[in-house]
Amino acid sequence: MGNIHKLSAAVAAISFAAAASAAHAEEVRVFNWSDYIAPETLEKFTERTGIEVTYDVYDSNEILDAALLAGRSGYDVVVPSTYYFTRQVKAGVFQPLNHELLPNLDNLNPELMANLETIDAGSEYSVPYMWGTNGIGYNVDRVKEILGDDAPVDSWALLFDPEITAALSEAGCGLSMLDSADEMLSPAMAYLGFDPLSENLDDIEAAGELIAGVRDDMTYFHSSRYVSDLANGDICVAAGYSGDIFQAADRAEEAGRDFTIAYSIPKEGAALWFDMMAVPADAPNTENAHAFINFILDPEIAAEITEYVRYANPNAAANEYLSEEIINDLAIYPETEVMQNLYVQAEKPQDVLRARTRIWNRVKSGR
Repeated sequence: MGNIHKLSAAVAAISFAAAASAAHAEEVRVFNWSDYIAPETLEKFTERTGIEVTYDVYDSNEILDAALLAGRSGYDVVVPSTYYFTRQVKAGVFQPLNHELLPNLDNLNPELMANLETIDAGSEYSVPYMWGTNGIGYNVDRVKEILGDDAPVDSWALLFDPEITAALSEAGCGLSMLDSADEMLSPAMAYLGFDPLSENLDDIEAAGELIAGVRDDMTYFHSSRYVSDLANGDICVAAGYSGDIFQAADRAEEAGRDFTIAYSIPKEGAALWFDMMAVPADAPNTENAHAFINFILDPEIAAEITEYVRYANPNAAANEYLSEEIINDLAIYPETEVMQNLYVQAEKPQDVLRARTRIWNRVKSGR
């Protein structure tokens, strides 16, 4: 994928330092989620503007958050999810956007932007990049073979019910969860019948105990590895981001695998999220950052990215460039009834964040 490359947290830390010391005028340094841009996008940007792109990737909000809060990340454009973004704004890590340099803002869907007013009124600090849902990716053939035709593929039970996870694991069906307290404790609370956004420590603790009860059946906790493993058949059930699962399904089909990968939004409720493009306060190439954001807001470019990554974009003008397959896919653009059962993560008090992190680390370590 061109100059996209995977970064571990350790390598990312080295990249932060290098980025801070090596910036120059005709470049832009972008830090984005893994597998989250079309292969030709960066080359097209450079061809159109003459600005070279240094493009690094991460696979969790926690990695980006650590880089931003430490300061001097060296990046010009970053893409945090909304529930991290609001806290980061309060910490002063972003600079206000210059809307005069962003004429393509006019392409954004006004109804969607109205929903983001509580996140960032007037798009003072950010512009939405893509949006999507969290849910379950699963190998249709293997799950049906192991659990039968009535397998609960529309439920978090596939990952949280110990009888089901044991049956899958014992049959050699690998399972994975995202390596993130926010992404896994909330659906666990929804599955238990609690408010997925609950700040009650007893609810969070119960969610941790639920996951601890199936921990030994999990193949791993990781926030990007599952894409290739689902596509290759190495695992057959994964909690994941909607577009990631669609990419896994496409890769399996392109490779001629004898199985199908599907995506479901669990009936108990799931996360709806937005990823926001923002410019760090100490960005070395501010004007180039705006040029990059404005380029992404070009309707044809936004459509190309959506076609590749299978995440919905916020660009109303891009719809005419999208295939019918994408526009009519209810897993990408859910119908109203499903949307009403989704929740948007909100900023949490520090004591709640600490509790969630402590519980999550305990669950993963098996202590």
